[in-house]
Parts: sequence; C-alpha cells; structure tokens
Amino acid sequence: MDWPQPEGGRARGSLIFANGRGDFVEKYLEPLAHWHGRGWNVTSFDWRGQGGSRGDIIRGHLDSFDPLVGDMDALVRHWLEDAPGPHVAIGHSMGGHLLLRLLAERGPSIQAAVLVAPMIAINASPVPAWIGRRVARMLAELGWRERPAWKHNERPAPPGLSRQSYLTSCPDRYADEMWWKEQQPGYSLGPPSWGWVDAAYRSIESVTPERMQEIHTPILLLGTGRDRLVSPTAIRRAAKLLPDVELAMFHQTAHEMLRESDPIRLEVMARIDSFLATRAPA
Repeated sequence: MDWPQPEGGRARGSLIFANGRGDFVEKYLEPLAHWHGRGWNVTSFDWRGQGGSRGDIIRGHLDSFDPLVGDMDALVRHWLEDAPGPHVAIGHSMGGHLLLRLLAERGPSIQAAVLVAPMIAINASPVPAWIGRRVARMLAELGWRERPAWKHNERPAPPGLSRQSYLTSCPDRYADEMWWKEQQPGYSLGPPSWGWVDAAYRSIESVTPERMQEIHTPILLLGTGRDRLVSPTAIRRAAKLLPDVELAMFHQTAHEMLRESDPIRLEVMARIDSFLATRAPA
C-alpha cells in the first residue's frame, strides 16, 4: 500500500510500516492515517503468507524467517529510491523483529526506526525460554514442523483471560479486526506451526548482542510490562545494547499499543511523533 500526500502537496518525508504476525494492512489503517495526516507519504505491506500476500504458502507455517528479511530488504531498497526523504521505518511485534534484523544485516539508509512491542524474544512465561526453544526444535525435528503449535492465533490464554486481553483493552478496535476477518476470511491466519516457532527462535538468536551494538540508526523502543506475547525483559536488555536508542515502557497497555484505547494509544502516538520530529526532521 502506497499512500502519498495529495497531488501538489509536499511530503515531510516517507514512512514504511511493517506489521506483525497474522496482521494485514487494513488492521492498521488508523495509525497509518495518523502518520499520513502528519505529512508523511505512507507505505505498508502484508508479509508473505498472510493478508493479501497469501500465495500457495502453508498457512501459519515458515521454515525460516530469512525470506521475510529478503522480502523487506527488496521492498525497502525500491522505496528508498522512489520515495522522498527523510526515510523512517516502524515495525510492530514480528515486524519489529524483522526490521531490527534488516538494520543489523543490511544497514538500509534510513534516518530513524521505531520498534513497537518488538519480538526481540518470545514471552513463553511461565515456561522458561530455554525449554520453549528446545521443545520447538524437538517437535519440528520429529516431523511436526507443519503442525499447528496450538489452536488459536496467539499462544493459549490462561483460564479467565481472552485473546483480546492479550492484544488490547479497546473492544471497538478488537471488533474492527474481527470485522475485517469476516469480510476477508483468508485474513485469519490461524496458529503458527511448530516450524514457525522454531524458525522464530532461530531468527531471534541471529540478532546477537554484538550485532545490536553495531546498529547506529537512531531507534525508539516501545514496550509494555504487561506484554504476554513478547518479552519486556528482552526489550529493556536491547535498550542497553543499541548505541543510539530511546526506551519508553508503558504500563497500562497490552501488546497492540497502536490499537489500544485512546488515552493509551494517543500517548504512544505522541511519543513516536516526538521522536520522528527530532531524529528525522523535515
């Protein structure tokens, strides 16, 4: 999706947004419209295998995250050539992880990056991370690579908690996601396979502390201590490794910080706007 400023209008720069696992462009129209309203030319996309980019890939399954990094690298290279600067990138969850890998491995010439609840590590609590990693690898190697790891899109909720409680406290924005999935049934990705989980652990491990220390792009890290899908501890740890980073931890938001209730969401959006105004001025 390319959403330029109206014809004849001057953009203050170009912004590319990478969403998370199981997401699709339409789910983030509200924040995309916000950035467009701030003067950015906005670009977003659906990762291969989800949203409008499904093709013939096995639903919910990946053997490696490397093709996703390659896809994003190719898209960003074309975007940098065609779109006016300054150039900034924002990634949410899995998209935040893949954007971090892109910065570490390919070094694109962007002025600033924002990682929103990035998947720097999987939150497998109460299971220790090393056990989750070994189980995923073992089951993948035993031939369960393409089998669903659980029944629902995200990790199973404990008794008394719902999928919505993991994602957002805003019932209207949660209902919006469900509406889009009713209109486009193929948008419901379903649970990840054990191969996807194993690939996610391997991809996370590839972003070593040494690689993080070599990323000099200004980065805003946004996380929440209430996140049940990605690790808040890993986000705080990354903030100590990245050379040019700002960290903002929010305490009242669930995982989908850009789709929260307005008092939370607007605070998050304001923090992003302030960072981009400072690090990527028009």
